[in-house]
Amino acid sequence: MFSVKKPAVLRQDALASLVVFLVALPLCVGVAVASGVPAELGLITGIVGGLVVGAMPGSTFQVSGPAAGLTVLVFEAVREFGLGMLGAIVLVTGLLQLALGALRFGRWFRAISVAVVHGMLAGIGLVLLFGQLYTMADVKQPRSGMEKIAGVPGLAVDIVTDGDALTAFAVGAATIAVLVLWKKLPGKAQLVPAPLVAVALATAVTALGGLDIANVEVKGLLDAVQPPGLNDLTSLASVAVLGTVLAFTLIASAESLFSAAAVDRMHDGPRTHYDKELLAQGLGNTVCGVLGALPMTAVIVRSAANVQAGARTPLSRVLHGAWLLLFAVLLPAAIGVIPLAALAGVLVHAGCKLVPVKEIGPLWRDHRGEAVILAVTAVAIVTTSMFEGVVLGLLLAVVKSAWETSKIHVEVREDDGRMTVVLTGNATFLRLPRILETLEALPQDRPIELDLSPLRHVDHACRTALEAWAARHNDADTEPVRLRHARLTAVA
Repeated sequence: MFSVKKPAVLRQDALASLVVFLVALPLCVGVAVASGVPAELGLITGIVGGLVVGAMPGSTFQVSGPAAGLTVLVFEAVREFGLGMLGAIVLVTGLLQLALGALRFGRWFRAISVAVVHGMLAGIGLVLLFGQLYTMADVKQPRSGMEKIAGVPGLAVDIVTDGDALTAFAVGAATIAVLVLWKKLPGKAQLVPAPLVAVALATAVTALGGLDIANVEVKGLLDAVQPPGLNDLTSLASVAVLGTVLAFTLIASAESLFSAAAVDRMHDGPRTHYDKELLAQGLGNTVCGVLGALPMTAVIVRSAANVQAGARTPLSRVLHGAWLLLFAVLLPAAIGVIPLAALAGVLVHAGCKLVPVKEIGPLWRDHRGEAVILAVTAVAIVTTSMFEGVVLGLLLAVVKSAWETSKIHVEVREDDGRMTVVLTGNATFLRLPRILETLEALPQDRPIELDLSPLRHVDHACRTALEAWAARHNDADTEPVRLRHARLTAVA
């Protein structure tokens, strides 16, 4: 736990918690609506992220809650399995994270290719962006990512020809404009979070202008809680559900721990203990699962706001959860006046920020393989699903690493009528075609020595293929090929 000994520290943490609360409020509601669940479930996840995860050891300043990065996956899960199954999926996700943290797997999530993570976020951002364009116009979203992209021309026609759609879209576009322009104002103005200002202005304009556009539907915090039932828990044995659980676990854990690494670079305080942070995330998701709420991750936007607001201890994280709870209990009706188009605008802006546009050019110039992995992962998520896209990206990253570490240099030299072939580097099956192509081009009527002693590694497939080539290459009237292995033994 933590303690606050100085009044100045307490005051600073209290002020920082208010800033984080104002950033988190519209995002909690917006992520829930975009995920196809009641708005209150987003608030519940934010509350748990503050009161439960905020009080746990791990990262000092990182703030957790519902994240845009899981919106697409949650939406697909709710559509396929139903809202009742969401709690069961999140519950098992939390238990898996607890197990991984207890087994000290937290540090290993840092080994996931950055290109895969950026590609994952880019794919999520594209699906989120194109999907929320429809919500901005108060039009039902198509099902798949490709259908959302392909339907944009038709959406544009609907916006131009339908007055109601045009009005709603204008509110969403104005919200995005405020988010973009707010950062250009003086520093003192930016003490008020841009998402709060944008949503508040859109709500005021909609109410004062009497605009007939859809608002957020509100039930009540307790009414929104839907613990998983026995039927939901027994359905977890389904292969499709287990795949979703694995996707939730991988993405939530990786995003949280990558966020922790980014937050650590923003301050000079205590560093994150990754295993403990994974345990904290697991406990938070377990509680969210029991309550039937959204899954949580650490959220870089709120975490950065917490650091920039001058937080000194984890107390700011806990207090932000308390403010969310008080708001949801005392002022639930305030949520019901927020226009959906404004929240969609916030998420379109968030989706754009998930696509690393500025990094793609330098990445392509310096590390083309990484750029390809990023692009393939993003496109696969848009065209197939989150889980399949991430798995494909991870496989590509492993293949790329294997290819780069299996570099081989083949040197052919001639001395007194004898040919010597020296292999240097790592001889694996990935480089076997090149090696055999060089060896098979050698004359069959000359003595040949194949020197493998400089090799740092030779796998079984490569060794077997080289020995087979040596046994059959030379003519019957020529001295057999000699193999010099790593132990400097000659084999006829």
